[in-house]
Amino acid sequence: MTMVDPIGSKLNKVALAPVAPVKAAARAATVADAKVETGAASSMMATARDLASEPPVDSDRVARIRKAVADGSFPIVPTTIADRLLAFKLNWKPDEPA
Repeated sequence: MTMVDPIGSKLNKVALAPVAPVKAAARAATVADAKVETGAASSMMATARDLASEPPVDSDRVARIRKAVADGSFPIVPTTIADRLLAFKLNWKPDEPA
């Protein structure tokens, strides 16, 4: 019967270098810096909120496609539609080389 040593049971035989004392860290930011960072963060949050309020839709393109479907001039190719659905599902871009 063979026993397997659990992970970490053997002593590390690597010699450790002595640790030098650490100098005191300089002050990282002032109150003015914090206000600028807070302003930038709130600005980014406001931009994200504005972008999320409306879906990214090209209304002109949607209108052109609707008109083409109504006219019967929109090319509907089942294999292309299937390929695009599979590509979307697999997060693959069929127009780019593999």
